[in-house]
Amino acid sequence: MTGRKKPLVVITRKLPDLIETRMRELFDARLNVEDRPMSRAELMEAVRQADVLVPTVADTIDASVIAEAGENFKLIANFGNGTEKIDVAAASARGITVTNTPGVLTEDTADMTMALILSVPRRLTEGASILPEGRKWAGWSPTWMLGRRIWGKRLGIVGMGRIGAAVARRAKAFGLSIHYHNRHRVMGALEDELEATYWESLDQMLARMDIISVNCPSTPATYHLLSARRLALMQPSAYLVNTARGDLIDEEALVKALDGGKLAGVGLDVYENEPAVNPELIRLATSGKAVLLPHMGSATLEGRIDMGEKVIINIRAFCDGHRPPDRVIPTRV
Repeated sequence: MTGRKKPLVVITRKLPDLIETRMRELFDARLNVEDRPMSRAELMEAVRQADVLVPTVADTIDASVIAEAGENFKLIANFGNGTEKIDVAAASARGITVTNTPGVLTEDTADMTMALILSVPRRLTEGASILPEGRKWAGWSPTWMLGRRIWGKRLGIVGMGRIGAAVARRAKAFGLSIHYHNRHRVMGALEDELEATYWESLDQMLARMDIISVNCPSTPATYHLLSARRLALMQPSAYLVNTARGDLIDEEALVKALDGGKLAGVGLDVYENEPAVNPELIRLATSGKAVLLPHMGSATLEGRIDMGEKVIINIRAFCDGHRPPDRVIPTRV
């Protein structure tokens, strides 16, 4: 790649110490010890100098950044599965390979999805705040802090990929009936395992579910997949959970639906314009209609280390002249 003994690898954010140490051993790694997001100018400077860039899902590597790439820059090894902020086609046109880290966050994200599925109808965050905040509690009461039962309800999963299937397995154990919408029907063995009902029409599924979990990728085709029209199809007693990507839901329409009593509640781990969060969603959270998490669905130490190890494997394979195992193919993005 260059005359240097080790490839120059620029890492845009602070990673677990174990991963950073290993990267320093293997590569000429420039770390971001301050964990400060790199500016656009800094990203451009990085691709001018580096052999490899290790961005995160929060970094935008668009065509204008890629246009600044130096002659030695040949690999974008994304620390994350989602590559919607990387212009993979522009990179490919410049002969730059893009890799990601699929599969390692499935169970962690499914755990958090299930936590939201439980916490929103059962009002867990509302209840958990009462004693720490010193609010008066008169003791148990037959009619106080009533939520809704989980067991026996219908769960509609939008996107039955790895994470969707992992959510379904957890939900089935809690006694929910599994339904799903997907671009393609899954294998019969998986349907049988989950006792899942397939809906070719997303609209029809939305109108019949008690809880909806959004678990599909963000693409131009899925932008605002849950639009104002589709949110209006849901039952007023239904709950919505999203641990995928914020732009899958029209947030303004979601706020109106919650304010108007058209939805019972929402649990979100991702936001349309994050890290900015719609203040109307925060208002709804204070009134008990929303549970808001700061994009922590995959935030486990084990998960982050697994991601880092995949990044290292991809870089080493590429620099050794092999095809990286997690190469992102432009036609599949």
